[in-house]
Amino acid sequence: MTRARLDGRVALVAGATRGAGRGIAVELGAAGATVYVTGRSTVGRRSEYDRPETIEETAELVTAAGGKGVALPADHLDPAQVRAVVERIDAEQGRLDVLVNDIWGGEKLFGWDVPVWEHDLDDGLRLLRLAVDTHAITSHFALLLLLRRPGGLVVEMTDGTAEYNGSRYRNSFFYDLAKTAVLRMAFSLGHELGPRGATAVALTPGWMRSELMLEAFGVTEETWREALAAQPHFAISETPRYVGRAVAALAADPEVARYNGTSLSSGALAREYGFTDLDGSRPDAWRYLVEVQDKGLPADPTGYR
Repeated sequence: MTRARLDGRVALVAGATRGAGRGIAVELGAAGATVYVTGRSTVGRRSEYDRPETIEETAELVTAAGGKGVALPADHLDPAQVRAVVERIDAEQGRLDVLVNDIWGGEKLFGWDVPVWEHDLDDGLRLLRLAVDTHAITSHFALLLLLRRPGGLVVEMTDGTAEYNGSRYRNSFFYDLAKTAVLRMAFSLGHELGPRGATAVALTPGWMRSELMLEAFGVTEETWREALAAQPHFAISETPRYVGRAVAALAADPEVARYNGTSLSSGALAREYGFTDLDGSRPDAWRYLVEVQDKGLPADPTGYR
């Protein structure tokens, strides 16, 4: 399919060092956008994740894909740093068309199925600050610039759709609260932005083959199917670029306001817009989770990708 272009459009992907943020930034660049990418991991300094990915690398990938990538180091818990990012974009571009709030940073801070009274309290509260406060701070400073022109789009990245999370416990008290809060942010922003000519949505990838996930399984993107021996349901997984294509499709859709305030997934949007993952497949992880994995059925992605 021929994908719509975003030439002349300006995006800020907050939290673009790796994972979904990097995939989104690259796909926005592939559509021709200028993409400002922020994060705490730079060539000169790593965040507490202590991983090798940097925002400079992400910016280079955006440019190589056909856009213009600009790396801006920022801690989104620091209002002064976020204000400086937005002021820089305003000074250089005078506009902001797409804001992607993908700040997370909580992978090492939650325990699986650990009740709140046993969970490390400092880790839990830190997780909430990284996952919730950062999004609120970024929206506070960025939305006036986004509203300067009609048609702006805000994408709140989370894990799980509103329908799925609404009836299921997600990993731990703190994780569940964080992901639900982000879903609600998109709903609230939809009410505030809609009458002013902009759109806000919540978006979730499926089971994503991020750098961390591939490393956890001891595989690479080229050898990821070797992980199926340990976890057969990993057959439904997707690359970070898949959700990136979802964001690019939303940003290019002149009728995107029909989604305002709603919860979306990469798989559902692939059906709507006709894009595929890098391998030409179209995984629909959340439908698969409900109809196969959560029912305890044998792993079989037939009909789901």
